[in-house]
Amino acid sequence: MIPDFQSAMLPILQKLSDNKIYDSSGIRFYIIEQFSITDEEQLQKTPNGKQFLLFNRVAWSISYLRTAGLIYSPQRGRYQISDIGKKLLKNPPSKITIKFLKGINSENIAASPKSKEINGDGESGESIEKTPDEMMEEGLERINYELSRMLLKNLEEISPTKFEKIVVDLLIKMGYGGSDFENGEVTQKSADEGIDGIIKEDKLGLDKIYIQAKRWKQESSKIGRPEIQKFVGALDGQRAKKGVFITTALFSKEATEYAEKTNFAIVLIDGKRLTKLMIDYEVGITIKDIYKIGKIDTDYFIEE
Repeated sequence: MIPDFQSAMLPILQKLSDNKIYDSSGIRFYIIEQFSITDEEQLQKTPNGKQFLLFNRVAWSISYLRTAGLIYSPQRGRYQISDIGKKLLKNPPSKITIKFLKGINSENIAASPKSKEINGDGESGESIEKTPDEMMEEGLERINYELSRMLLKNLEEISPTKFEKIVVDLLIKMGYGGSDFENGEVTQKSADEGIDGIIKEDKLGLDKIYIQAKRWKQESSKIGRPEIQKFVGALDGQRAKKGVFITTALFSKEATEYAEKTNFAIVLIDGKRLTKLMIDYEVGITIKDIYKIGKIDTDYFIEE
C-alpha cells in the first residue's frame, strides 16, 4: 500500500542515515521495498491522472524534510542527511508529521521529539494523508464534476438545432477543420439525410468529417446499435469514411462494439465525455479564476 507522505518521511530520513547521497529514484525504490508496494500500486495516478501517486507523495516527503533542514540537496535531484537530521535520529519520534517539523530547530532537536509531537497545541498532523497536489486536484475534480452536471442539464434543455451548432463549435475548437469556424456547418433539416453537421478538414473540402448529434433528456438512456447502423448508412450515402456520433445520453455495449468493428472510422462521444471536452476546450463556459502554483527552483539555490 502506498503510504501517505507523512508516513514516508521517517523511513526516508532513516534511509539517508548512512550519510550517502541518494537521488529520487533510489529513495522511491527504498519506499517501495519498505511498504511492500505492488507493481499495480506503483501505476496509480493522482486525481488528474498526470502524475504517479507514489512519485508525488515521495517528492512531498522529501520537500518537507528539506524545508525543515533534516536533509539537504548537495546537487540537483540528490539528497543527503544533515547534521540536524542525524541528531534527530538519536532520539526519533514514532512518526514525523508536519506539526512535528514545525517545532524543529538545531537548539531543541535534542529534546524529546515524541513528547513534542503528542503534547503540542493544535492538530497533531496525523490526519493529513494527502499531499497539497492531491487535495488541489481533488478540489478541481469536484468543481468540474458539478460543472459537468450543469452543462449536461443545459444541453438537455436547448433546441436540437442549437445542440448541433454547439457540437460543431466544439470540434472546431478541438482543432478539426484547421480551427477555422468557417470550415464547420450545421446541415439543413430538409436535406441532412441523417447528417447534422459537416467539418471540412482541408480548404477545398476534399476530406470531411460528418457529425450526428442526438440530444436526449434522459442521461440514463442509451443509444443502441440500430442508431449507429443508420449513421453508418448515412455516411455510406455521402461516400464518407469518417464520422462522429455525439449524444447527451449513453451508448449501449452493442453500439460501441459495432462502431469498433465497422469499416468506417466512427468516434462515439457520450454525455460525460462531451461535457469534459467542453470544459477542456472552454465551450459554453467562462474561466472564473486562474491560480498560479509555484514550485521551488532547486538549481537557483545550489552554490557553485
